[in-house]
Amino acid sequence: MTEPAILTNALRSHIDKAIAQAGGWLGFDQFMALALYTPGLGYYANDTAKFGALPDSGSDFVTAPEISPAFGQLVAAQIAEALARTGTREIWEFGAGTGALALQILEELDRLGVQIERYTIVDLSGTLRARQQAKLAAYAAKVVWASELPTQMQGVIVGNEVLDAMPVQIIARVNGDWFERGIALQDGKLVWAHRPTHLRPPLDVEGEHDYETEIHPQGEAFIRTLAEHLERGAAFFIDYGFGESEYYHPQRHMGTMVCHYQHQVDSDPLDKVGLKDITAHVNFTGTAVAAQDAGMDVLGYTTQAHFLINCGLQAKLDAMGEAERAMALKLMMEHEMGELFKVIGLCKGVEPWDALGFVRGDRTHRL
Repeated sequence: MTEPAILTNALRSHIDKAIAQAGGWLGFDQFMALALYTPGLGYYANDTAKFGALPDSGSDFVTAPEISPAFGQLVAAQIAEALARTGTREIWEFGAGTGALALQILEELDRLGVQIERYTIVDLSGTLRARQQAKLAAYAAKVVWASELPTQMQGVIVGNEVLDAMPVQIIARVNGDWFERGIALQDGKLVWAHRPTHLRPPLDVEGEHDYETEIHPQGEAFIRTLAEHLERGAAFFIDYGFGESEYYHPQRHMGTMVCHYQHQVDSDPLDKVGLKDITAHVNFTGTAVAAQDAGMDVLGYTTQAHFLINCGLQAKLDAMGEAERAMALKLMMEHEMGELFKVIGLCKGVEPWDALGFVRGDRTHRL
């Protein structure tokens, strides 16, 4: 039996037991949490490659820091401003992946002459820590790892493609009635199973047609928890998603949940469990409201393209060779990452300011 098969079988056994203990049905959010985060077995907790530019590396997807170092350098420009505005000297990164973004930020802050006391990585994936430590060896004196938040924290928080990996609940309107989608067992196989629910999208979806979507209680709870722990500082989250009215548009009737495996996208999370990434787009309105309810202010919300341009992308492009420029342009092109990916900025304990990344193209009014 191959190693992937052993991994999948072990995780399946764990999930099967969880389904049995739950009475034969697990909500999709519970299944997604097990599939991604079961210690040693879940997708983000096992040793599979995950991040990489090409399928033959054994990876499943590529993130912006792996596409071009300009990404982290430009994020660092916003972080530098936020450190100065908040009077703090610590950075917190959630879900640091390979450590590429951390390295780019730290190198650029050095170049800018910005001194920090500590760079803390908060990551549920213990298996990625060794990879991050190797990548960040030159900054071993400043970089530390944490598996949970301290009671109180200060500094600038960054998270790239973190919110999309948080478990979601899937709800579906079928023949006018609402159901929650979950997972059951049938003849030893994982199958979809619906249950009637009182859950609803945060706004009414026009029409009477069948409609499936996601709601994000765990992601929004994460933002509230972060706000409760943050005394003074700012936070910047970069991810693919929409504001509420676009997220729950009547034409978006198939939802946004997808899987990534060997740089291919599919919609079957019940196949190759533990070997696939499972993700859903972010409802940034929900993110903003959760933050505000917990005492944070919204600094801005815009596309990744506008954010990077505001932070100085053009000057970076002018200094690049042709091949480097072609890769960096993927970060801002509308048909690549520029439009689908958004950036939201938050702050607490300081007066909101006209943050660098949102000076042009701010879409906060569309949340």
